[in-house]
Amino acid sequence: MFWSKQANRLTETELVDLAGTPEVSVLLRPSARARRLSLRVSKLDGKVTLTVPHGASRREAIRFVSERADWIRKHLADTMPEQRPILGATLPFLGQPHQITEAPIRVARIRDGRFLVPPGDPDKTAVRLEALLKREARDRLARASDHYAEKIGRQFGRLTLRDTRSRWGSCSSQGNLMYSWRLVMAPEAVLDYVAAHEVAHLVHMDHSSAFWAQVETICPSYHAPRQWLRDHGTSLHRYRFRD
Repeated sequence: MFWSKQANRLTETELVDLAGTPEVSVLLRPSARARRLSLRVSKLDGKVTLTVPHGASRREAIRFVSERADWIRKHLADTMPEQRPILGATLPFLGQPHQITEAPIRVARIRDGRFLVPPGDPDKTAVRLEALLKREARDRLARASDHYAEKIGRQFGRLTLRDTRSRWGSCSSQGNLMYSWRLVMAPEAVLDYVAAHEVAHLVHMDHSSAFWAQVETICPSYHAPRQWLRDHGTSLHRYRFRD
């Protein structure tokens, strides 16, 4: 860590602790592109980061986070811990909680509002559920993508699934679609909206007014599921299926 003695300017990342209970660590991160001090509390891991614009002083940054200590602690209290899917617990599917139950079967499946998993090693339960969710996600996202692509008279290329935290989907310039398989845990309308959103990029590779008009044409009720992702999307990442 180093900062100019003359201006006390932060030039490298630094971790500082805020006094009080509980003690909070804040990462001060200088950025040449930032225009103002920006504070973020991650709902995924509880990391607190203050982005510091070029020219701002270390003293100013510390004063900024100190004045917001109560706000930071409140948001940290709301941070959701990770959950490992286990027998007897619940896991969302299409927005509804499904209990995880053991059954005399060979492959995990969904039936009557429950996740059914084969008997045996309980340590394999989470991995089996992840595989099941990925299968369901691929089928449902492929159907939704086909549906909206037909509406706009376009075809997409490959469809791939990933476990991304920065975005729920994407459309490449080659027309290939990528989705987060965790969307299958969200309400079905949310999954449909993301499919409509990405398919609309086959026509408009931007987020212009023309793009949003296209989304509304093929998915008129997109506003509510889009807001659901903003409000609850991070909760889908609380479930940990692998070490």
